[in-house]
Amino acid sequence: MWIYEKRLEYPVKISKPNAQLAKVIITQYGGPDGELGASLRYLSQRYSMPYPELKAILTDIGTEELAHLEMIGAIVHQLTKDLTMDEIKKGGFDAYFVDHTTGVYPSAANGTPYNAFSMAVKGDVITDIHEDMAAEQKARTTYDNILRFTDDPDVKDAIRFLREREVVHYQRFGEGLRIATDKLDSKNFYAFNPEFDRNCKNK
Repeated sequence: MWIYEKRLEYPVKISKPNAQLAKVIITQYGGPDGELGASLRYLSQRYSMPYPELKAILTDIGTEELAHLEMIGAIVHQLTKDLTMDEIKKGGFDAYFVDHTTGVYPSAANGTPYNAFSMAVKGDVITDIHEDMAAEQKARTTYDNILRFTDDPDVKDAIRFLREREVVHYQRFGEGLRIATDKLDSKNFYAFNPEFDRNCKNK
């Protein structure tokens, strides 16, 4: 259960519409390394996470990713809500507009709709945490790329905040990896797993 505070995690106040920029930024709404996939990945992985410390990290970060999804939606909405038809055509936003008008739809920058195949939930502690660390770096790189396409200070301010949080999440998952590795080492997990051995002998 969550308590929802009715404000963005970080303010988004964009004054200039920009269809081309909206087409790029929407990838962090529903693209392969975007916030929708991140929130679903972490909030799904927590169910099979055996260690409470790591379950807490997944819950905290997964919840924050929902807040980031909300921010990206607000950015895309503010960049497109006052577009003229001429701006839509010149900005190459016409194909998107035909399907969604100016609604915020989860897709990548190339127009591909969100697909859950872009995220992984393995139920294995080490595999999932490495997936999470890689996901945070991919998101950080995507924000780096977005910043190359804009000189709008209002957009850059919000995107820089989001980029910074990806770095923090990467660090927290790194801490989680150390916790998990210590716990697994104490069970001699990699050298010998009696459950796997027992299952093999029964076959």
